[in-house]
Amino acid sequence: MTGTTRAPATGRTKRPYDSPVRRQQVASTRERIVSAGSAIVHTLPGWDWRDLTFRAVAERAGVSERTVYRHFPTERDLRDAVMRRLEHEAGVTYEGVTIDRIPEVAARVFASLSAFVVPPTRPADPTFIAEDERRKSALLAAVRAAASEWTDVELKMAAAIFDVLWSVLSFERLTDGWNFGPDDATLALDWAIGVLTAAVRDGRRPVPGLAH
Repeated sequence: MTGTTRAPATGRTKRPYDSPVRRQQVASTRERIVSAGSAIVHTLPGWDWRDLTFRAVAERAGVSERTVYRHFPTERDLRDAVMRRLEHEAGVTYEGVTIDRIPEVAARVFASLSAFVVPPTRPADPTFIAEDERRKSALLAAVRAAASEWTDVELKMAAAIFDVLWSVLSFERLTDGWNFGPDDATLALDWAIGVLTAAVRDGRRPVPGLAH
């Protein structure tokens, strides 16, 4: 009887090769890819990440595009990983931010801007939208923990002003519009954030007529 020839059954299912050395190689390759993405971003004119492509990252990292796809199935996955790397480089984390740590975290953000070719602005990219939402949630939680008796509107107002003060656009306004150097711009914004932090701590509400 004729038919398709099949390999003899071995009785065992072939398992993917894995070992401590293999896991180290995978982690090393992923690290090289993310580092390459971060290096590319630092050369871009602002937060326009259209040139942060799989091909560009693969060439910079010295790997194939297929390798990049294996680690990051979508462009969004790659960009999110690069964004986390930028936060790590700046020493920025939104987790566990308290009202007293907001000036410190904002100062780290401003200090990191000098590493870019052009101070970044934020387009409507899913990665940046998600980043903004994380920051807003962290600020709102920090204000709520320090002023739990405030109304939702008051909490949102205070968190929003913190967000405005530590935004890249505020930093750019001081450096470009007022000709401050990066250090003086950071000091000015740190002072303003400190004033707002003290106001929240002292219960000075943003809505007239409701202050203690």
